Amino acid sequence: MTPHLAGSTGTADSRDHDRPVPSDHPADAVPLFGPRFEQEPAALYREMRARFGPVAPVLLEGGHPAWLVLGYRELVYVTSNPALFARDSRRWNRWPQIPPDWPLLPGVGYLPSVYFAEGVEHRRRAEVVHAALEAVDHLRLRAQCERIADQLIDTFCGRGEADLVADYASVIPLLVVAVLFGLDEADTESLVHDLTEMASGSSDALAAFERVGDLIRRVVARARKRPGNDIPSRMAMHPAGLTDDEMLMDLVVIASAGQLPTSYWTSGTLRLMLVDDRFSTGLSGGRRSVGQALNDVLWEDTPLQNFAGRWAVRTVELGGQRIAAGDLLLLGLAGANADPMVRAGMDRHAAGNHAHLSFSHGEHRCPSPAQAIAEVMVTAAVEVLLDRLPDVTLAVDSDALLWQPSPWTRGLVSLPVRFSPA
Repeated sequence: MTPHLAGSTGTADSRDHDRPVPSDHPADAVPLFGPRFEQEPAALYREMRARFGPVAPVLLEGGHPAWLVLGYRELVYVTSNPALFARDSRRWNRWPQIPPDWPLLPGVGYLPSVYFAEGVEHRRRAEVVHAALEAVDHLRLRAQCERIADQLIDTFCGRGEADLVADYASVIPLLVVAVLFGLDEADTESLVHDLTEMASGSSDALAAFERVGDLIRRVVARARKRPGNDIPSRMAMHPAGLTDDEMLMDLVVIASAGQLPTSYWTSGTLRLMLVDDRFSTGLSGGRRSVGQALNDVLWEDTPLQNFAGRWAVRTVELGGQRIAAGDLLLLGLAGANADPMVRAGMDRHAAGNHAHLSFSHGEHRCPSPAQAIAEVMVTAAVEVLLDRLPDVTLAVDSDALLWQPSPWTRGLVSLPVRFSPA
């Protein structure tokens, strides 16, 4: 299930012939890696916007060029025009220079999934995913989330200290996904590790991707033989008639999307409630503020910072930049959320304003049932923890918190806290 380098797929797709030459990037293109990007991405996005405008030239690990779409209006335009900016990554004009062990390959290399599908095929696959997720009972899901949260807190509440990333936020989404997939809990620890490796771009990313595929393959086989009340079974029984390989690919997408962004949304919300005076002055009464905190994180520090992406179908101009056919455009969700053109006159902490682009936009945006499921998970995780540990405080200075080294996501490495043992 290794992602394909476009030149090695063996397909007869015309996109693999007469590949256009990539655009010449300016010498001052900005690397989307390194300490500055990892710790201060928002400041870096502001600088890029001031220097280049709404579309900035950037470099991915290994020096590979791409365009980062920072403008809110430009991002909506790109995601609303699949005829100009398409989803199939085999269009990338950089493939001849990409090594087979490139650590970012899991996020960019083509796979025949709903993630990269286009047109009629995408709509067919997306309908199955949407229906399977929409059938999730939110009341039952909330109860399952609360039970899982309580069980995890039981493992560390007597210590008086914990890492709310490793001990809590990174575990909850996968345990919930395991329930929704009908998984055996014995598989969840390795799945958490492997999905984290996939998103981080580490040297183990490709091997982790293979291990996740092996697990999901077993899930598909079980759903065919013994269907139950779970997402894989509903997909298997859908009249669209997905093949085993199609189910495998799309379940990997669901599991990946359901893990790290939700984990980072949870830890980001907990961090905000511990360091921001609007929330930290009354954690024991935090229920009234949890919804606003969740929304603030999506606006100000969204877990999915950048998304790869779209590929230019033909040479176009966008945001004052010449985009060559086959160029990679990264959706700068965090940068677009901070665009002064949409933030002007808007209360930075306006409750109920959900016009952010944290779930992307257009036909490839995160499905609305998936957004609702993630919000149930995060709300339950935050509320249960605040109920159980009402005097929880950050154990280190907030400036000492470190962030995961990923060009795609914004997530804490750890969130050490102290509280009264219970």
